Amino acid sequence: MRLRRARPGDGAPTRAVFHDAVHRGASLSYSPEERDAWSPSPEVPDDWEQKLLSRHTVIAEIRGAPVGFMTLGEDGYLDFAYVAPDWTGRGIGRALLQAILREARRTGLGRLSTEASLVARPFFARHGWRETARQSVIRHGVALTNFRMEIDL
Repeated sequence: MRLRRARPGDGAPTRAVFHDAVHRGASLSYSPEERDAWSPSPEVPDDWEQKLLSRHTVIAEIRGAPVGFMTLGEDGYLDFAYVAPDWTGRGIGRALLQAILREARRTGLGRLSTEASLVARPFFARHGWRETARQSVIRHGVALTNFRMEIDL
């Protein structure tokens, strides 16, 4: 596995990881209707790549193909945290999170926050994040449960 920063051209492969993680990886935790609302299509939205490039985005690659990614905003918000379902449980999420934490400390952030899915919640809890609220967010008219979480650095 190799970690690297996002670069132009990463939009389509990271969107594929995201869509697969939502539709296959979250299939035991979210209904088909919820997953369709979360990621209605594998098509790359116009602003997707710009979102990646405007944040500190770390991509995990295996044999040159992205298998996971995480993004960190300047405000300490971890927006995207996804690993392809075929690669979960192999330390990719942990490696991505460690890279994000290093960057956060390097830039002087004191606290990070995220909104973790039912799938991601145990991962973040194992790595010292605390849950601050359970919430219901609306995506395409469908309510999805997630959890506000944070960690002090």
